Amino acid sequence: GRFVTIALTRDMASEHMVYKTPLASRYASIDMNKNFGDLKKFSTWRKLWLYLAKAEKALGLDISNEQIEELENNLTNIDFKLAAAEEKKFRHDVMAHVHTFGAVCPKAASIIHLGATSCYVGDNTDLIVIRDGLEILKPKLASCLDQLCKFAVENKALPCLSYTHLQAAQVSTVGKRACIWAQELLMDLKGLERVCDDLRFRGVKGTTGTQASFLTLFEGDVSKVEQLDDMVTEMAGFKSHFIICGQTYPRKVDTEVLSVLASFGASVHKVSLLYVVDLQLTHKPSVAHRNTHE
Repeated sequence: GRFVTIALTRDMASEHMVYKTPLASRYASIDMNKNFGDLKKFSTWRKLWLYLAKAEKALGLDISNEQIEELENNLTNIDFKLAAAEEKKFRHDVMAHVHTFGAVCPKAASIIHLGATSCYVGDNTDLIVIRDGLEILKPKLASCLDQLCKFAVENKALPCLSYTHLQAAQVSTVGKRACIWAQELLMDLKGLERVCDDLRFRGVKGTTGTQASFLTLFEGDVSKVEQLDDMVTEMAGFKSHFIICGQTYPRKVDTEVLSVLASFGASVHKVSLLYVVDLQLTHKPSVAHRNTHE
């Protein structure tokens, strides 16, 4: 996509003048905030340009070791002010960062983004961020399950009143209730693992998803174009890439990821509500005690 950066004045850029969402500042972990941050995004763009250049060189294009080394040494050396100025000029975020990267890699400037389209960096980076975000969640959920299992064992004999249709039904135990929660969270963990395993890279595709530009670069050698796709996919840490796609990766991927996350969220919401209810159900039925918790 094309975006025009709105430059903030010095006064507007102060901490209390710029909108911030509590979803990031209050609820998200540092690791998750960094994962969706601009430094991660644009340094990943640069890594993808490096992977592309390395693979193109290995397959015979005229790219020198010196150019590769220059790219490697400047992956996080990002001048965001220059990038904003370039975006204002080009009215295109990817081209702005191509030129910003080229400014610190003058010898390699001509081979940055060679044969690629905007979604090569944009969409592939989105997939990397999604993958890394899921990888942040998985151990946290596993740790939560571990703690919940310990809680279930500790409270396996603690009685509580179970309800059906909002009516008191039968005595159960807090441990059993916790096992129900754990069972659903385990389903969510398996869902996260599945969607991670199924996640595919967009890969090295050109404009509208064709590989015509790369076929031209390699003088019609289809085998080299296919190898290029495979090599960059491996460098990016993915097991496979889409064989065919349009300009973007299939947005079906997003719905699958969101579905798993929504399921996880529903489980946690249920646990949160029922845990509060169970706290009430395990209290001694004295009037004074009830009043302190109403």
